[in-house]
Parts: sequence; structure tokens; C-alpha cells
Amino acid sequence: MTSTAAPEQISVARRWAMLAVGTGSQAASAAMVVAPAFLIPELHRPVSEGGHGMSLAEAGLVASASMVGMMLTLVLWGVVVDRRGERFALLSGLVIAAVGGALATMAGGPWPMAAALALAGIGAAATNSASGRVVVGWFPPERRGFAMGIRQTGQPLGVGLAAGTVAVIAHAHGIGPALWVPTGAVALGALLVAFVVIDPPRPAVVAGSVANPYRTDSFLARVHGASVLLVVPQFLVWTFGLTWLVEDLDWSPGVAGLVIAGTQVAGAAARIGAGWVSDVVGSRMRPMRSVALLAALTMALLGVAAGQAGPEGSGLVTVLAVALLVVASAITVADNGLAFTAVAERAGPFWSGRALGMQNTAQHIAAAAVPPVAGLSITLWGYGATFALAGLLPLLAIAVVPVAAENDFS
Repeated sequence: MTSTAAPEQISVARRWAMLAVGTGSQAASAAMVVAPAFLIPELHRPVSEGGHGMSLAEAGLVASASMVGMMLTLVLWGVVVDRRGERFALLSGLVIAAVGGALATMAGGPWPMAAALALAGIGAAATNSASGRVVVGWFPPERRGFAMGIRQTGQPLGVGLAAGTVAVIAHAHGIGPALWVPTGAVALGALLVAFVVIDPPRPAVVAGSVANPYRTDSFLARVHGASVLLVVPQFLVWTFGLTWLVEDLDWSPGVAGLVIAGTQVAGAAARIGAGWVSDVVGSRMRPMRSVALLAALTMALLGVAAGQAGPEGSGLVTVLAVALLVVASAITVADNGLAFTAVAERAGPFWSGRALGMQNTAQHIAAAAVPPVAGLSITLWGYGATFALAGLLPLLAIAVVPVAAENDFS
């Protein structure tokens, strides 16, 4: 696949416009994938009160349907990106996500809705590799960490969009109307991609340029492994943060949704900051290791505070617990852009689509297991213990991050 334009033919403004569209597409896809998590209160609400009467574990399974659809197709979309280009993959994926979302709004029950959401997740998976490749292809190495940090804000911004709208609309008007928010977002994303995005250039194929980077050393595998360990607390606070505020602290779904939406602004800033730091220090892995340490500490403190918080607990402790939830939501996403950029740089232009697909597949295997497993853990031991247990995984990630094996990213 060749580019439709040479680097010198693309203005700086056009590159930033493509970054903006890629970020927006990632935000829309993220909103589509995580929106079901904010339906958990309605799915869990008793039938007598207008809900579906599902257990937390059952509601978690429905919430994970879109993640499962994404997880199963990330590597396949990576192949599409490597062979057909970024623009084709973005357009195709966003259209499929819009179709799946529209079907979910018309589903007659939670399980048919889960099937439609799985289709939406399949489409949403395309943006993970394709929009990242647009950034890597059009931005130079010394600006790439910052640019990728901006692109990675798409995920927390998409979560913020879903958190601020889906729960309150579902509570007031039902699940179907709530799902039109992410469905409309992915449809708009497809339209913008069609007008703005151009495939970045690729070097000519020479002997050895398409060699499998996984056979060279363990760097990529270790980045994948560390990312898996770090994604568990990230999806835990995303998936059950709102439910904790509603059930344990007795907050209204609307207020709780606004707080969760606010945490995503902090997460977006953390990703940009981490990317900028990586450009300054000349390393993606050293900042990633620092993020792992901070994530472990924050989740442990959140677990202790959440265990003591509640309507009948100390008001100061409750305020502290909510503040720690905001901090944890920011810190636990700060590593994503660092790992994503490092994988793309190490894999090269002929393997980065598949490598980024592997990166996201590994993360989403863990993420898809979080809702049902955490739901069971919360049922047995409570939110505080579950938050604290999740803090053990970033401790393991500290040793897995391949700092010593990192090359000069330029």
C-alpha cells in the first residue's frame, strides 16, 4: 500500500487535523466500547423498580460484550492496516461500529443487545491500530510521544462522554436511547475520516525490513505483558467507579456520571503529560515504570479509603476516597500512550499494525475479564478489598517493563 501524498506535500496544519480526527475517532470508539459499563446500574436494578434484575456478575458479562468483540478482531484489523492502509481500516471499522450500535438500540433484551454490542466492538477495534499508525507515520520521533499522548486522550475522553451521558439517559429514558450517544459519535467519526485522513508514507521494502520483530528479542512481549498488568486497575475503576458511587455512597446516577466524566479529563491530561515527558527524557519505558509504581500506591490507598467510606462513614474519608478515585483514574491510563508508541516504533512500518493489534488484544483479554471477575469479587469482599487487590498487579509490572532493552527511539 502506498501513500496518496508525500511528506512534503502535507502541511503542518493537515497533520494536526489528522491527529484531531484520529483522536476523535478513538474517542467515539472508546465511548461505544465502554458505554455498556455505565448501563450496569440499570441492568442490576430490580425488575420491580424498572430494571432488568441481573446480578452484578451477569451485568458485567453484558458490559464486556463490546470488549470481547474488540478483543477478537484487533490483530485482524492490524493485518488490514498493514495491507490496505490506515484510512480504509478507519472508515470500515467506524461504519461497522455504527451499525452495531444502531442494532443495540433496537434490541429487545439484554442478551440480544450484548450480541449487537459485540458487533460494535468489532468495528471499534479498527481505530486502535489505524489511528495510532496515522500519528506514528506523520509525526517525527521527537514529537511523536507528545502527539501520541494527545491521540491517546481519545480513550478517556470517550469514556468521559459515555460516563456523562449514558447512565443518566438510561435511568431517565431507557437503555436504547442512551446507546444513541456513542452510536452517533462513531457515525460522525466515519464522516470526518472520509474528508481528512490520508495514509502516511512508508519506506520501500528491502531485504530484512519485513522481518518478524517478535523473533528478534523479548522487548515487545514484555511491553505487552506490562500493559496487561497495568490495564486491570484501569478498567476496574472505569467499570465499577460509577457503580461504587451509586451503590456504596448512595449518589444519584447523574452526579456519579459527571464525576466519572471528570476523571477522564484528568486521564487525558496524564496521557499527554506522560508522552511529553517521554520525548524530553528520550525514553518511553522509564516513565512507564514510574507510572506502574504510582498506580500500585494509588490503588492501595483507594482500597483502604473505599473500605471506610459510605453514607454512614466519615465525610472526610468519603471525600478522600472519591479524590483517590479521580487520581487513580488518571494514573492508571498514563502508561497507555507510552506503550503504544514504543510498540509502533520497535515493530516498524511493516509490522506495527499487527504489533499494535497484539498490544491491544492482550490488554482487552484482561479488560474483558475485569467486569465479571471484579463483580464477583465485589459481591464477596466489597469494593475496598477489590480496589486494593488490583494494586498488586502494577507492582508486578514494575519488574516486567523492559527499561534496559529499550533502544534510542529516534
